[in-house]
Amino acid sequence: QVQLVESGGGLVQPGGSLRLSCAASGSFRRINAMGWYRQAPGKQRELVATITRDGSTVYADSVKGRFTISRDNAKNTVYMQMNSLKPEDTAVYYCNADRILQMTMTWGYDYWGQGTQVTVSS
Repeated sequence: QVQLVESGGGLVQPGGSLRLSCAASGSFRRINAMGWYRQAPGKQRELVATITRDGSTVYADSVKGRFTISRDNAKNTVYMQMNSLKPEDTAVYYCNADRILQMTMTWGYDYWGQGTQVTVSS
C-alpha cells in the first residue's frame, strides 16, 4: 500500500513563503512523475506544478517565477517552495504521483495525498 503524506502548510502573510513536502511510503520500486495540485473553496482542483523523475518541470502560469518544485528520488519525496505568496494562493494543496511501479512489477496509477491547507492572509 503506497501512501503520500504532505506537510508544511499553514498560515502566512501576503508576500511570505512556505515549503511543502510530500513523502511516499510503503513498498514500491519507482515513482514516475509527481506533482502538486490545489483546490480553493468553490473551485475545481487545478494543477500547480509537476516534475518528472529526471527533473523536467511544468508550472501553472499563475505560479511561474514564484513557486519551485523539486524532488529527491532517493527519499521518494517531492517539495514545493512557494515564495511571494498571494491571497489567491489560498487552497488545500494535494500531492500526486501519476504512476508507481509496484513490487509486483505492475504499475499503479494516480495516487493522492490527504492535502495540506495553505492560507495566505494578513
